[in-house]
Amino acid sequence: MNAKVQLHNMNVHFGENHAVKNVTMDFLENSVTAIIGPSGCGKSTVLRALNRMHDLTAGSKVSGSVMLDGADIYDRGVDPVSIRRRVGMVFQKPNPFPAMSIYDNVIAGYKLSGRISRSQAEEIVESSLVRVALWEEVKDRLKANAMELSGGQQQRLCIARTIAVKPEVILMDEPASALDPISTLKIEELIDELKEKYTIIIVTHNMQQAARVSDITAFFYLGELIECGETKKIFTNPDKKHTEDYITGRFG
Repeated sequence: MNAKVQLHNMNVHFGENHAVKNVTMDFLENSVTAIIGPSGCGKSTVLRALNRMHDLTAGSKVSGSVMLDGADIYDRGVDPVSIRRRVGMVFQKPNPFPAMSIYDNVIAGYKLSGRISRSQAEEIVESSLVRVALWEEVKDRLKANAMELSGGQQQRLCIARTIAVKPEVILMDEPASALDPISTLKIEELIDELKEKYTIIIVTHNMQQAARVSDITAFFYLGELIECGETKKIFTNPDKKHTEDYITGRFG
């Protein structure tokens, strides 16, 4: 399997705070990598460095390299908006655009980037909603406000909005933490299906979820990558005692 994203000595600073320290790791194509670790360990900070979200935070600095298909996304002259089109993001809380319909939410990325025909838009909306298993639930009310959907439906809509613009990588920051168990199961099933077409990187505080959905697991602690490997091995026979102590609940 090829590496889609490669980090080499990546550091993230927020002013004097050295939040992520010398991280070197690969994210493999068409796989799910889970990032686990206690609160404040740098999980979400790593995730947001992968599509230049920190550009929007005053005083932040990313150093080292973040390679996407062999090209550094932080090179001078690289447009961060084009990177975010290739590396989509799904947030912890569902965040559909509140003043928009379900239909308009799905094609929002196209409205920002240029015109598409009505037939193209309809095709994109249907195919994206089918992929997230939402089409049958909403096909008769596409013009309804997206905020009328349940929390689980809203999160699947946000994933549909992300994949509508055909990214190559999908970042998910605790995508099911605000959802009920049934909606969580649907999101997990969806992640398993989506990896056929996308490279998925998920931050989760739920270790059972990491074990269920991921191929690779990376354990972070105090901004450092402690261990990374096949999920089964990380959860049954980790190399580092620190990893074992976290997974067995000796600290958190």
